[in-house]
Amino acid sequence: MIDNFDWSPTPLGPMENWSPTLKIMIPFLLRNRFPLLLWWGPQYVSIYNEAYRPVLGAKHPWALGKPVSQCWSEIWHVLKPLIDTPFHGGPATWNDDIELEINRHGFLEETHFTIAYSPVPDETAENGIGGVLATVTEITEKVIGERRIVVLRDLASRSGDARSPDEACAIATETFKTHERDVPFALLYLVEPGRKRARLSGLAGLKPNHALCPAEVELALKDSSAGWYFGADLKPMLVDDLGRRFPPSASKNHPNLPHTAAVLPLPAANARDAAGFLVVGFNPRLKLDEHYHDFLHLMRAQIASAIANAQSYEDERKRSEALAEIDRAKTVFFSNVSHEFRTPITLMLGHIEDLLARSGARPDDHDRLLIAHRNSLRLLKLVNMLLEFSRIEAGRLQARFEPTNLATTTAELASAFRSAMEMAGLNLTVDTPPLPEPAYVDREMWEKIVLNLLSNALKFTLRGDVAVKLADDGDNFVLTVRDTGIGIPANEMPRLFERFHRVEGARGRSQEGSGIGLAFVQELVKLHDGTVSAESRLDEGT
Repeated sequence: MIDNFDWSPTPLGPMENWSPTLKIMIPFLLRNRFPLLLWWGPQYVSIYNEAYRPVLGAKHPWALGKPVSQCWSEIWHVLKPLIDTPFHGGPATWNDDIELEINRHGFLEETHFTIAYSPVPDETAENGIGGVLATVTEITEKVIGERRIVVLRDLASRSGDARSPDEACAIATETFKTHERDVPFALLYLVEPGRKRARLSGLAGLKPNHALCPAEVELALKDSSAGWYFGADLKPMLVDDLGRRFPPSASKNHPNLPHTAAVLPLPAANARDAAGFLVVGFNPRLKLDEHYHDFLHLMRAQIASAIANAQSYEDERKRSEALAEIDRAKTVFFSNVSHEFRTPITLMLGHIEDLLARSGARPDDHDRLLIAHRNSLRLLKLVNMLLEFSRIEAGRLQARFEPTNLATTTAELASAFRSAMEMAGLNLTVDTPPLPEPAYVDREMWEKIVLNLLSNALKFTLRGDVAVKLADDGDNFVLTVRDTGIGIPANEMPRLFERFHRVEGARGRSQEGSGIGLAFVQELVKLHDGTVSAESRLDEGT
């Protein structure tokens, strides 16, 4: 092209009249694979090589032989001082990242270059310098790519804090507000439960009352060519006629408003429906290439993931609240029922005790009254335990700690079982040596702990021994209740302290039981900041 070009009309004149330096520089340019541009003479006439053609875009081949003031008229005010300096004897100019808005594809495009402008000496030139050699590297993709990575990074780092879909949308749009060059405007709509409308849940780059961001958009089966189209499928849509879809007043206060946008459906957790829609305006200074599309799809994926995670969190919170409400209702129910049970039982016990106190009762009546009295006491004990258990669950049972001679107290509680043990043919051993200092316990709770453990030992020990031992263990004291009873199967051990759990088929002195005795013990021990555990072997003891 250079050989065949008619250089006569240009300031350089015919090729045969060119200076030797210029003739040497031409082959140097053409054989170089690096983008090179030579501006020759005082008018800075453009001569370039094959590698420089992409920089020119649609300006090639028109730019060949044109003065730089014509070729790059839109940035001549930026280039002139950079070229003048080396041409007039100054040092070479250099810029690591110069941002230029050039028109090479029919629109002003944001571009970035690393440039070096060096003087080319020529003895035939008036000032000894024939022209300026421009070494150019376009870094637009690199700069914009790094900028987009920052957008995606900020989205990822902030979206994890969202606790609801609306909050996820708000965080995303707040992030976009700090990245206006890559996201000129963004709208986030969430689909309402009825799946007929989508409501605006976040916006960036526009005012809330702007024509481009209606508060609600109907989900339509086909594009109405007016306003935003949110379809039933999950296909993205390019909208390049914003001026026609929205009133002219939409861009009155936004002279740089993008004329193209993308509508990107955000898939829901089931991946079949849209959870919402992301509307993004394109930067009119950037090429709408595959890199731009990749950026938008990565952005969409991050926002969809954030909304799905936030929705899962919200669903789990609602489930937890519902379960907590059920638990509270259950606790209130137990408390109320226990109170209702206790009143008639107390009244029955009063009458039975009065009848037992009468000396004139017949022997058979006396025996029946004793059975009724014993079972009423057992029922009252169970009701009281349920009532206290409900108080523990509701957090209303508070321990009142006071210094206690635990050895004496424990021995007295254990001795209450001695006659019952002897009647059952069991040997009771109580080993409670004095502790080095008083123990701080709630005496009523401690009584319930000891009595429950000894009741279990008596019930499930058919022969042999029951031993109670209290020992000092440094910072703690340890109560051990050991028996030679039926033992507990290994598969039942993990559930031993679960409320209402009973070991099926266990042989005992009686079959009654609620399955809350050991669970009650565990809760009382926890109130003392202690622990409870069990060891057992089947048919050997616990």
